[in-house]
Amino acid sequence: MKKLWKYLLCLSALSVALTGCASEPEQDSAPATEPAAENSVTASETDAEADEEENYNTGDAALDNIRNQDEIGDNEILVVSFGTSFNDSRRLTIGAIEDTIAEKFQDYEVRRSFTSDIIINHVQKRDGVLIDNVDAALQRACDNQVKHLVIQPTHLMNGFEYQELVDQVAQYADAFEKVSFGEPLLTSDEDFERVAQAIVDWTAEYDNGETAICFMGHGTEADSNAVYEKMQDILTEGGHTNYFIGTVEAEPSLDDVLAAVQSGEYKRVVLEPLMVVAGDHANNDMAGNEEDSWKTVFEQAGYEVTCLLRGLGENEEIRQIYAEHAQTAVDAAGTDTE
Repeated sequence: MKKLWKYLLCLSALSVALTGCASEPEQDSAPATEPAAENSVTASETDAEADEEENYNTGDAALDNIRNQDEIGDNEILVVSFGTSFNDSRRLTIGAIEDTIAEKFQDYEVRRSFTSDIIINHVQKRDGVLIDNVDAALQRACDNQVKHLVIQPTHLMNGFEYQELVDQVAQYADAFEKVSFGEPLLTSDEDFERVAQAIVDWTAEYDNGETAICFMGHGTEADSNAVYEKMQDILTEGGHTNYFIGTVEAEPSLDDVLAAVQSGEYKRVVLEPLMVVAGDHANNDMAGNEEDSWKTVFEQAGYEVTCLLRGLGENEEIRQIYAEHAQTAVDAAGTDTE
């Protein structure tokens, strides 16, 4: 039955009998400035770099609505993100996606969850703000007796993290009358076409014939890494031959992107993250001053470099795609949004 349930989740629709909440995993507690369920953050999961004192300002955490309130009601949309400790980017990207979904679905309460306990722990330690992890958010839904639960991830693709999320939610299968999953950003062919057009429109002011516009994705060892090659093909076949897609941790690599740019006659390079948020990778791996950052490598190759530190979540068209994916999940659950 559990295997069947997971299969149905992957099809973005599931209905199960309401029998009670799953047992809550053992958790570590810590004080927070806002009420929140306890998150399981262990010392072994703490990133040593995250514990170092930051010499830069990521913005005011108090401006961000972390959406961990109780009094949820019957219907909930849980927006699940990897997360970022960059406060302004979190508010302008993840927060903006959540706001768009909340505006569209007036009969649902929107709540937030991060999958990265490292980020949750770092934000709590630095800012005194505790964001729900997935278990805490699901337990909160249980405690509030939510009947219809929609999970909308802000993942870029259906990779390892998305599948882990599906498995994690499966442990709470019997807690809700209906559960459905929204799809990641890049799922259908239409999604790819819309995202490609969105990033082209977003960077049109830099497209002067002498500029290479390069987007930096994260990359993964999973087969889903193919989304980057597919996005490159769509851009190239659409006539946007000065647009290049690369990744930090997979292929195409920075070396691949640099070689592609050098094969043209470009004088300037624009760098922008192909990520929902403009967090650590965007600020350091892409726009940092270290010798191996994308910015430094292109500058040393003789190009004038402009870095656009904005995540995809700041783009209105991208936010609408997520909202439409949530709509599909709501429809699959058979609940009304009017």
